[in-house]
Amino acid sequence: MDNFTFRVGMADARVAKCPSKLVTVGLGSCVGIVLYDKVSKISGLVHIMLPYSDQSKNNSNKLKFADTGITALIDMMLELGADRKYIISKIAGGAQMFATKANLDIMNIGARNVIATKEVLSSLNIPLVSEDTGGNYGRTIEFDCESGKLLIKTIGHGVKFI
Repeated sequence: MDNFTFRVGMADARVAKCPSKLVTVGLGSCVGIVLYDKVSKISGLVHIMLPYSDQSKNNSNKLKFADTGITALIDMMLELGADRKYIISKIAGGAQMFATKANLDIMNIGARNVIATKEVLSSLNIPLVSEDTGGNYGRTIEFDCESGKLLIKTIGHGVKFI
């Protein structure tokens, strides 16, 4: 990785200005949420693991959850100079990685993460402009702050931009 590529771990977030790239690997049931100020090109990426912080006893890491992770990422972007009215979003992940005998919603963390992410973005009036979610396979994503394109790499399902 070069000096302008920043890796985002699980339950982690980063913000960057052009000409940077933000990368996260290992999106199975987790969701990678990219927020992008299309005017200043200030970008952020959060790798969330669970839907809502109030459903967990251990909720000290705000970046672990869709509800608190997205709001924390917005705050980080605003500190860097982003303008909230220009922020859009793209998401990827939310897969059902393991088959279960009973089709219980509680076991489908991926779908619950995607639903929570969309609910939070909607409640914050942040447009979701594209997504690559669901399925039963993992993803690695790379966001280019200059172009605004999100590269999605998968094993067995190819590579694409959204």
